[in-house]
Amino acid sequence: MTKRILVTGGAGYIGSHAVLALIEQGFEPVILDNFSTGHRYATQGCEVIEADLRDVASLNSALILKQFDGVMHFAAKSIVGDSMQDPLDYFENNVTGSLNLIKAALNADIEHFVFSSTAAVYGEPQFTPITETHATAPINPYGQSKRMIEMMLVEAFRAHDLRSLSFRYFNAAGAAPEAGIGENHKPETHLIPNVLRSCLQDSSSPRLKVFGNDYATRDGTCVRDYIHVRDLADAHVKGMNHLFQNPIADQINLGTEHGATVLEVIKACEQATERSIEYDIVTKREGDPAVLIADNSKARDLLSWTPKASLLDCVSDAWRWHLGTANKR
Repeated sequence: MTKRILVTGGAGYIGSHAVLALIEQGFEPVILDNFSTGHRYATQGCEVIEADLRDVASLNSALILKQFDGVMHFAAKSIVGDSMQDPLDYFENNVTGSLNLIKAALNADIEHFVFSSTAAVYGEPQFTPITETHATAPINPYGQSKRMIEMMLVEAFRAHDLRSLSFRYFNAAGAAPEAGIGENHKPETHLIPNVLRSCLQDSSSPRLKVFGNDYATRDGTCVRDYIHVRDLADAHVKGMNHLFQNPIADQINLGTEHGATVLEVIKACEQATERSIEYDIVTKREGDPAVLIADNSKARDLLSWTPKASLLDCVSDAWRWHLGTANKR
């Protein structure tokens, strides 16, 4: 029988791509979203439960009635700066909401749980590439909330046999323009969409800013590990399949093991758009590490997963989506 997977936050950026991957690989995804940041156009024609994870009664009712085989959990607030300004809101939404979801899954006899975590659980890196054995010392409430959820899942496995994988990923990028989905945050805080938006003729975006050019890197700008959102989605499906066969609760990095500087991202965007991109160098932001790169060996060994897309693939797909969809929304 076709396995039914509940996808919380399935109308959001990464969640909607996971929904697409589930459909492509023969699953039946059902989206749960409160549409505070998700988009109705991104639901891929799937069944949608409009609900909030903080509403315990409706959450329990939905999970018990629908008889799901697993949960993919993407619903979260995710802007680091906002988490610093309103930490209690982040703990209520991310931690309390996730606790409610875990309890509801157990009440509904769901045994498989894939969680969207973050490399922010590591805090300031002590070494790169970062492995899963790196100490977890998140430096903001967003990262702290994700780490708390990871720990809850470990304890839920120990006490209640809830199998889980928590994916710690680095910088999601790209889009699935053929499916009409891509990165559409308001406000947008990520580099690639902001670079591309600066290229749109009707863009009202301010001039692009590069935060610092005196880091100890090859061109002085920060290095980050950009992974295509379709590769991320594929890893989540592989993770769910792995849980069907293996009783574990574990954490896995998802990245490319290749970093790109801010200036290299801008050059890739110039190549994809065939446009010259202007920018200003401004003061570096406090707390920005010079280099963040993932070690993927655990994902390769455990899931037989490796990313396929390059940085140019990421920006090219994102650009096609921006041209075809984003500037019409």
